[in-house]
Amino acid sequence: MDFNSPICLESIFEFARKEVEKQKHYYDAIALTNTEKVISAFRKHQVSDFYMKPSTGYAYNDLGREKLDAIYADIFGTESALVRSQFVSGTHALAVAMLGNLHPGDEVIGATGTPYDTMQTIIGYPERIPGSLTDTGVAYKEVPMTGNYVDIRAVCSAITEKTRMVHIQRSCGYSDDRGTLDVASIGRLIEEVHKIRKDIICFVDNCYGEFTEAKEPTDYGADLMAGSLIKNVGGGLAPTGGYIVGREELVYNAACRLTVPGLAGEMGATLGDTAREFYQGLFMAPHVVMQAVLTAIYAAAVFRKLGYKVKPLHSEIRHDIIQSITLKKAKNLENFCVAVQLNSPVDAHVTPVPSYIPGYQDKIIMAAGTFVQGASIELSADGPMREPYNAFMQGGLTFEHGQLAINAAARLIGPACEKRKVKAMGDIIMEGEKDKELLQACENIIKSQKLYE
Repeated sequence: MDFNSPICLESIFEFARKEVEKQKHYYDAIALTNTEKVISAFRKHQVSDFYMKPSTGYAYNDLGREKLDAIYADIFGTESALVRSQFVSGTHALAVAMLGNLHPGDEVIGATGTPYDTMQTIIGYPERIPGSLTDTGVAYKEVPMTGNYVDIRAVCSAITEKTRMVHIQRSCGYSDDRGTLDVASIGRLIEEVHKIRKDIICFVDNCYGEFTEAKEPTDYGADLMAGSLIKNVGGGLAPTGGYIVGREELVYNAACRLTVPGLAGEMGATLGDTAREFYQGLFMAPHVVMQAVLTAIYAAAVFRKLGYKVKPLHSEIRHDIIQSITLKKAKNLENFCVAVQLNSPVDAHVTPVPSYIPGYQDKIIMAAGTFVQGASIELSADGPMREPYNAFMQGGLTFEHGQLAINAAARLIGPACEKRKVKAMGDIIMEGEKDKELLQACENIIKSQKLYE
């Protein structure tokens, strides 16, 4: 039996579309809640065309910049916000937030185990990097997660009199061992940490998570939080930038690190059409994020049916926009990225190849035919060239585009060959594809009984 046959794949694609439709109402409700939140903030601050004009030079009294800060603070329920195009990435925003609030002799606890590769360079762990936290005299220790859960008891036991910050990474990153945290779980951790000492900064890396739920970690007591504008909150329109939100003094400290002490957030030009893109992108973000979520659900359903391990499963509630697919072979990972790139609106003629990228430990392959370079709210895929060869897919400005790319990847890679459990066979597991007659019989049963539905 040829599992790459159009009939079999079309049945899988139809199954995946139905699975998305089953869950769509749940995510539509979240998008509606978050859109209302954004509109309310825009209305409260009387957003007008005047605020979307560029500024130059020192950009003192940039009202559009100040209004956007206030809007972000309202949306995330915090005292203050710093939203700037001067952040070159989400990693930069995270670094500024940490370096601005930590000093020699302070201690940071990584509550969610080993962070993703670029965070390791900020921390300077396991390898000390010039200018990193450990290089400046900040101590770091991490507490492994227990499966998909934070070991709250172990985190609390690790707190000492020197502990200044608890770092919480919401998304799974490149980990195959942990899942993404929901905001309620983050809230429980924060509550227990603050019971021990209220002055400990609970800092959340919120990248990939914004607007996937009706609430954010700051609604559950996070003191400081940061993320990227070319991910969720930029709505696919922001051309660069990042944000930091939280308690006023902590955001101020971060602003002093971004610019200079004393001037903090009072400077920083908003060039060209960036202000309009920031405002409009934020307005679009709740809807666009859900397009990415639906794309991830579809990918999980398709590749699970093809016999691959996926995380999260298509039936699981989403807390970020990332979909992990364990492809088992280097060639499969490369082909997955090739298919995504080939079905991208930009640079579709380019073939992605693995290479070393600053901030990462292994060779990385990336597919990102995006309008904004590196924007992972747009459909993109990447993964480290190491076993078990996980593809991390994220983004999708439209669900329709996501389907095209995923379907192409499924056709190019085909089914997992090591083991396939055919639903019609009950508990029988097929090893490889040796018994063609039996497999053909299974295919006939599947067609006749429509077991993919």
